[in-house]
Amino acid sequence: MIETGLQHTSHTCVDENNTAIALGSGDMPVWATPAMMALMENAAMKAVADHLPEGSTTVGGHIEASHLRPTAIGCEVSATARLEKIDGRKLYFHVEAHQGELLLGEGSHLRFIVDREKFLSKI
Repeated sequence: MIETGLQHTSHTCVDENNTAIALGSGDMPVWATPAMMALMENAAMKAVADHLPEGSTTVGGHIEASHLRPTAIGCEVSATARLEKIDGRKLYFHVEAHQGELLLGEGSHLRFIVDREKFLSKI
């Protein structure tokens, strides 16, 4: 059963593969904003994954976040998503990214509960 308050923290290390240069979002060797947002989405997906009906998953619908400070290659970073509101199939999360205690970014993320087979049949 999905309830507000569910949360998950995902972790990664900044490396050459998730920099602004590698992802094309900038030209410096720092953690890319798209990589930060992907880690936030991953945390939200995992926060509710074990509580979904059989055959269901969630897909991202909207994400809005501020990227507040740069992070160098070699740094460990994390993103935490906390389920704040449920409206039918819509799941609203508060998301934050950190390097230790340092806040790197924060925002909101909307995910939709979907039936896997029905969703994939649309492509």
